[in-house]
Amino acid sequence: MILTIICVSYFMVILDNSIVFTGLPQIRSDMGFSETGLSWITNAYVLVFGGLLLLGARAGDLFGHRRLFLSSLVVFSLSSLLVGAAQSQWWLIGARALQGVGAAVLAPSALSLLTRSFPEGRARDRAMAAYSAVAGLGASLGLVVGGLVADLVSWRAGFFLNVPVGIVMMVLAVRFLPETDRRRGRFDIPGALLATLGSTALVLGIVDASDLGPAAPATLVPLVAGAGMLCLFVRVERRAAQPIVPLRLFASRERSGAYLTRMLYMGAMMGFFFFTAQFVQSVYHWTPLQAGLSFLPMTLVNFVLAVQVPRLLERAGRQRVLLTGVVLTAAGLAWLSRLGLHTPYVTGVALPMALIGAGQGLALAPMTSSGVDGVAPADAGAGSGLVNTVHQIGSALSLSILTAVAATVSTGHDAAGIAARSGAALTGSAVLLSLAVLAVVTLVVPSRATRTERSL
Repeated sequence: MILTIICVSYFMVILDNSIVFTGLPQIRSDMGFSETGLSWITNAYVLVFGGLLLLGARAGDLFGHRRLFLSSLVVFSLSSLLVGAAQSQWWLIGARALQGVGAAVLAPSALSLLTRSFPEGRARDRAMAAYSAVAGLGASLGLVVGGLVADLVSWRAGFFLNVPVGIVMMVLAVRFLPETDRRRGRFDIPGALLATLGSTALVLGIVDASDLGPAAPATLVPLVAGAGMLCLFVRVERRAAQPIVPLRLFASRERSGAYLTRMLYMGAMMGFFFFTAQFVQSVYHWTPLQAGLSFLPMTLVNFVLAVQVPRLLERAGRQRVLLTGVVLTAAGLAWLSRLGLHTPYVTGVALPMALIGAGQGLALAPMTSSGVDGVAPADAGAGSGLVNTVHQIGSALSLSILTAVAATVSTGHDAAGIAARSGAALTGSAVLLSLAVLAVVTLVVPSRATRTERSL
């Protein structure tokens, strides 16, 4: 029951990150968003989510993860209601940012409750496989659910669904989830502000580069400010008595490699969902429901392999499963990046999607396990928060970069323009995944081999 509550609640968070994609053409039409403006519907969520994750994880350590888990469900459900009721661009973006606040507390609390409830070894591997399968399926099924409700009702209806689900999860959490011990300490407010503002400034500068040019003051100022704040963040964390990111978490080569791999991997996948969902609607002229269903090849293959991951981990080892998953995803996106105005769906979209689904099904569980294994109980919240932080910050930064790359090819909203932009952006995603493969080969795999040699 604990695993069910955690997985369903985390499913809501991931679902809302992708449910909006199939509704983007409707949102652009209803509210008059520009192409870069559309990216802020996603970035407002993932930036606040990623920026406050570390503070949310610390709050769980101080006040108890169960208590914070319940509070975050309330915030997330109410903000979902506000998103569905949005009447203007700023209302929608602001409500998405508030959703990010709820998700920033919910995600690390859920992962901390999971790691505390299941000991390292086979039990945790199975629980982590279920948790990671939810992440993969939530992203894919969000497109189907978003397409279904956008086609039959409105893009708003998908967000209203979170309210009853959130209420049910609150009731179950009160009854079944155990409370964790509260720790004495204080918040690292300077660290949290620098992490959030620094990453936001970087994304703002990258987005402005596509509209104003890379040399414009409005581009350079936030880029320089963002880089400076992130450098200052590292300095603050090194001196803080109770940092939100204990730098000792990076002492493990495997964990550091897992963080880097996750940042690159999830950034590439965010670009995949964002641009492919628009491509199939604008080039094939499919409805939102058809667009959501077009991702089924990925969803089904993802599910089939994700449930086999615990068995594969026992037979082949974590590093081999992770490397295979990332390589398959990179190959699928390289194939999909050849999109054009006359690309057939079956051979140009569905088959590479199946390859991407296979890779994601294999990669997420070992990637998550490598990011949290070996973390001391006192750092459980910070470790869980950092895994989710690199996920969200990587998504926001990468989507901004890919949007800027796409804008250099075309700015038109016709089928030809969207096809050209999608191909360019997906090529960028394939490059990010190639770098992720390099990170696994040079950091994660050698560290596992070294650990094995020492144990012998």
